[in-house]
Amino acid sequence: MARTVSARRETTEGKDGSGRSRRALLEEKNRLALEAGGEDRIKKQHEAGKLTARERIDLFVDPGSFVELDKLVTHRSADFGMQDKKILGDGVVTGHGLVDGRQVFVFAQDFTVFGGSLSGAYAQKICKIMDLAARVGAPVIGLNDSGGARIQEGVESLAGYADIFLRNTLCSGVIPQISVVLGPCAGGAVYSPAITDFVVMVKDTSYMFITGPDVIKTVTHEEVTKEALGGASTHAQKSGVAHFAADDEASAIRLVRELLSYLPSNNAEDPPLLPSEDPASRMDESLKTVVPENPNKPYDIKEVIRAVVDDRHFFEVQEQLAQNIVVGFARLGGRPVGIVANQPLVLAGCLDIGASVKAARFVRFCDCFNVPLVTLVDVPGFLPGTDQEWGGIIKHGAKLLFAFAEATVPKVTLITRKAYGGAYDVMASKHIRADVNLAYPTAEIAVMGPEGAVNIIFRAEIQAAKDVAAERERLVTDYREKFANPYKAAELGYVDEVIFPEETRPRLIRALEMLKNKRQENLPRKHGNIPL
Repeated sequence: MARTVSARRETTEGKDGSGRSRRALLEEKNRLALEAGGEDRIKKQHEAGKLTARERIDLFVDPGSFVELDKLVTHRSADFGMQDKKILGDGVVTGHGLVDGRQVFVFAQDFTVFGGSLSGAYAQKICKIMDLAARVGAPVIGLNDSGGARIQEGVESLAGYADIFLRNTLCSGVIPQISVVLGPCAGGAVYSPAITDFVVMVKDTSYMFITGPDVIKTVTHEEVTKEALGGASTHAQKSGVAHFAADDEASAIRLVRELLSYLPSNNAEDPPLLPSEDPASRMDESLKTVVPENPNKPYDIKEVIRAVVDDRHFFEVQEQLAQNIVVGFARLGGRPVGIVANQPLVLAGCLDIGASVKAARFVRFCDCFNVPLVTLVDVPGFLPGTDQEWGGIIKHGAKLLFAFAEATVPKVTLITRKAYGGAYDVMASKHIRADVNLAYPTAEIAVMGPEGAVNIIFRAEIQAAKDVAAERERLVTDYREKFANPYKAAELGYVDEVIFPEETRPRLIRALEMLKNKRQENLPRKHGNIPL
């Protein structure tokens, strides 16, 4: 009997030319694939403060859920001695797993293998999981750590990048795409993250740029470090390329897991509704005094946001960029929402080029993925100045207008204080299809502030007055009583209701509950032509 079992095992397992069983051969190949670039390169990766590709994936997905694909793929190059330098996996780990029990696809570039450089075979691995993700409707997360195109493969590596860029573009607005930059990302490689929905970088260890410091020094004679040119802080504060700058890799990966918790798996689903122990009926007495009686005194709009949302938790996006506007995710009654809010603490909450572009991009993302929009308005207008006008504030401000007007998700707007001029229209007003528009009693809705309006309307009367200051003050007070309040707009139906501040949370939740089955479509078209 024992001989029969042994014979059967030998038949099913077989042997290769060296006499090893087929099982042993597979085990050997799996071991080699897991070794990646070898112990020395893995050690260097750790010494640089970076995890390996597989360590990153293990940290990201639910324990035991990762299924690797194409582990045994190798490159096809025979030039420059590359035929003798083949490593299983070829520098990128690809597959699928679960995050909080939900399906995701992930690729992790492996810097220990040829510096993470991209070959044709490597690109095909990434394209395969992107195609699978599009077919099954699941997010794609890229963990980037690469030296760029593999020079030995020439145009094949460039073609591989283009294949990825095409899929990034076609999947945009269909499945969420998140790029985590955990090392170098330079040259053509930067365009894949740039197309994706969110970019997360790590301070001091990751950087992105089209041309590096050496090329810049040669061409323009500027001297700059990699960190100053394209580090996490630079892209989070100045360029806006990065949406988040994490302190370390573990923080970056935790951040992505939380970000995914607000998002649906694809554009045909609603965002995940989670039970909340924070009562929907909760009032907040602090809101009675958060907006100062003095209309020129600043306050922190984040205090309003935190007082209203579930568990006072607000997940801010692009916190360090264009701080005169605040965007991010939260929950109201367990339902994920995207929040857009003017920030009176910075530039009095004016809209400028940076704020308009930042908010427009966020609004369009939320509309792509069925995330309701809650807009908090305290805006005195667009920021004046030659820099703004010459920089194209007309065009860039129109991006935010276009984004709000085009959006068909539920839109609830609350005016906390100022809503002046064209900025009133742009900030999700009733006139561009906001569904529910509310206002505090402190709201001021008019073409411009009382002081400016009086100087224009009553210029002659003020100049003719015996006491110019007293006459101007009287006219300002009169104008404020007539127009710098929410009641004219309420009379016209532009504001649905004036509410007490402490009622904000229950009124927003009730509005979103009413709108949960909203159905609205734009006119048939291929796509709009947003003013880019």
